[in-house]
Amino acid sequence: MMGAFFSIFASEPSQIGLMINMMSATASAFTILFMFWSIVLLIKQVVKNNTESSKGQNTAILGAAFVGSLSFAFTDSFWFNAVETEVYAMATLIMAVLFYLGLRWGNDMFTPRGNKWLILISFVVGLSFGVHFMGLLTIPAISLIYFFKNYKTITVKNFVLANLAGIAVLLFVFKLLAPNILRYFSVLEIFFVNSVGLPFNSGSIIAFILLVGFIFWGLNYTRKKGYIHLNTGLLCITFIVIGFSSWLMLPIRANANVTVNENNPSSARELLAYYNLEQYPKTHLFYGPQFTDQYAGLDENQPYIDDKPKYEKDETSGTYVIVNDYKDGLQNYNTEHASLLPRMWSSEHAENYMMYSGFLEFSIKSEYQMQNELRSLVNSFKDSVAKGDVDYEGYNDFLKEYGRFIDIQKPSLLQNIYYLFDYQIGYMYWRYFMWNFTGRQDDVQGRLDLHGNWISGIEALDSYILGISQDNLPSDVLNNKARNTYYFLPLLLGLIGLFFLFNRDKKLFWTMLVFFLFTGIAIQVYTNVRPFEPRERDYSLVGSFYVFALWIGFGVFAIYEKLRAYSKTSLLAPLVSIVCLIAVPGILISQNWDDHDRSGRETAHAMAVQYLEACDPLGYTY
Repeated sequence: MMGAFFSIFASEPSQIGLMINMMSATASAFTILFMFWSIVLLIKQVVKNNTESSKGQNTAILGAAFVGSLSFAFTDSFWFNAVETEVYAMATLIMAVLFYLGLRWGNDMFTPRGNKWLILISFVVGLSFGVHFMGLLTIPAISLIYFFKNYKTITVKNFVLANLAGIAVLLFVFKLLAPNILRYFSVLEIFFVNSVGLPFNSGSIIAFILLVGFIFWGLNYTRKKGYIHLNTGLLCITFIVIGFSSWLMLPIRANANVTVNENNPSSARELLAYYNLEQYPKTHLFYGPQFTDQYAGLDENQPYIDDKPKYEKDETSGTYVIVNDYKDGLQNYNTEHASLLPRMWSSEHAENYMMYSGFLEFSIKSEYQMQNELRSLVNSFKDSVAKGDVDYEGYNDFLKEYGRFIDIQKPSLLQNIYYLFDYQIGYMYWRYFMWNFTGRQDDVQGRLDLHGNWISGIEALDSYILGISQDNLPSDVLNNKARNTYYFLPLLLGLIGLFFLFNRDKKLFWTMLVFFLFTGIAIQVYTNVRPFEPRERDYSLVGSFYVFALWIGFGVFAIYEKLRAYSKTSLLAPLVSIVCLIAVPGILISQNWDDHDRSGRETAHAMAVQYLEACDPLGYTY
């Protein structure tokens, strides 16, 4: 919808792409604005509890906010999102707005109309469903703002409960509220069409009328009875639903029979399937199959499980009919190859998982051990493996071909945990984090090789990290535009701010740390990242980079506070701000400019022309 709005301002059809691209740039600009305001609020919250404010201190706060927000603006991943027509720029804006609104709610919580911020937060949470779920990850941090504001005495018990409550609210909104609203519409739609005999979409209209009626009655009832908290809670849910109503665009568009209509979410039931990502492979976070399940065959006790019934409109009968054979419609995973924390789960990435599990041990099944030809084949294969003649791809091919004759050992729990920390967190999070605050080797996608790693610019250290000397590097490596080195300066300034905040305000420190963890490491754990993805995935982790840039702002103010003990000059705050501005945002923009400057790049345009020229007359492509 926002893309359609921005396309209005195109002067001619050829400029529509540019204007939609400008949507991301505009969203990113407002992200930095809200970030600036947030840093000001955060530092003022820390300062007011310790000292009286002064003109120099106010200048230092503004300087710290300026440096922190510009640092984030010129980080590698955020800058890339800002010039790409994708959801992540808008999602980062929603995240920044939500955190800012949470801070405003914390400041005005005990004023007569302070909960207006909470209502607005709820509305923006609803809007985030129409962009990307990343914005929802601010909920645990906002819940901690409420907790620390209302509970002056912190105990282990209420602290743990508060953190669990924040996670519970997140799960309620993401896993219960939104999908059950769609399920409610779906059930009533099928009932009134199939059982009552009403026309298509009549059940959805009735469901909407009933929902509005319930909300109206509930708000009036709780107001009359003086149930303030219930009234506020119902208002919050109402505004989440109002924001979530942006999803109505999907069935409206699908029912218009547009040419590109993936998954055809034309009714409430199909919209629910769309929300639940039923078109994607199912992942199991805590217990489920590993990638070795593909070799094992059917489960002995329950080989098949029921699929979800797929309803489609039957225009002839005027009802919804089930078009799939959903009873025992799915092959169940083999429980022999299920485990706790199945990090290595995707059958499509078996050979890559073996980089962590090693060659899987296997033995001939007892019923086939007397087959001499099979024994000879297996022994010959094992000899080839021992000699180094078989790679992971060949090993995987052998297991798939002869899996029914052999018992294959699944990766252990320790191997899965090692993969979690080394690859999913170490390689697929920490590496991206260091790209943004220490430096980046090149723009070639990394596959646990000598590409796509983080560097610092300190040759001795980089040689140690990469395991290869940085002397006499070839020109194509040195001149790669994405080879950016920051000499640890952004990282150090952020760490200074982190420790400063820890010493000054541990409650705020924990709130921001939870925000940092949920928008970074928690995403990688939840999405159960596979090796290797089609492209680098740093763009989805900008939320945690945003939080670290907030700490960079604190770092500037921390340096000012430290130097203020030795100098009373009124120029101290401007000087500290200028030096930090040059040292961090300055080095970021100077290093990142050439690889983010898209002027003169014709690859995308040339590819688009080739695609279109390959089409038949009056044809189309997408």
